[in-house]
Amino acid sequence: RENSSENILSPANRLLLHEGRLMLAESTRLLDVYLFLFDDFLLITKIKRNKKKYGGSDTSLIPVCPSLTPELQSFIREGGFCTVLDQPIPLDRLILKNVEPI
Repeated sequence: RENSSENILSPANRLLLHEGRLMLAESTRLLDVYLFLFDDFLLITKIKRNKKKYGGSDTSLIPVCPSLTPELQSFIREGGFCTVLDQPIPLDRLILKNVEPI
């Protein structure tokens, strides 16, 4: 929900454990996603790229959070952004399984 997305990351005691890119198989297509694994939920975001690249002088696009990976910082500087794909998945409701590569 758009109005509650501002509060997703609000608790100060939430820890980011891992983040990274992944290809998500969705029906008949592959989707380029960026995952954020926190200590209490998994957040799946869709990677979007702006067609227009911003100039190097626009420092407002540089993330304030130095803990972001260099890959994500570079992606954001180039005008890319991530949108939340679905509701965050609580870790106590998440089941992981190994699958064979396609």
